[in-house]
Amino acid sequence: MGELVKTIAQALVDHPEEVHVNEIEGTQSVIIELKVAADDMGKVIGKQGRIAKAIRTVVKAAATRENKRVVVEIIQ
Repeated sequence: MGELVKTIAQALVDHPEEVHVNEIEGTQSVIIELKVAADDMGKVIGKQGRIAKAIRTVVKAAATRENKRVVVEIIQ
């Protein structure tokens, strides 16, 4: 899941080398923390959060195959 988020984020931002993903795995859920450069934050979130919502939707769809709950957090 973390690699999927990292690939999507790197395609969106101007500084792909500054994209960092941290995956915290529990028994039934996974928390994915996404960190990007400050000037790329708007590109990852999008207008009214549309891009962030789309990223969460794609990851959620991929996680249903593994019967896990995934939370994607965008960290400043």
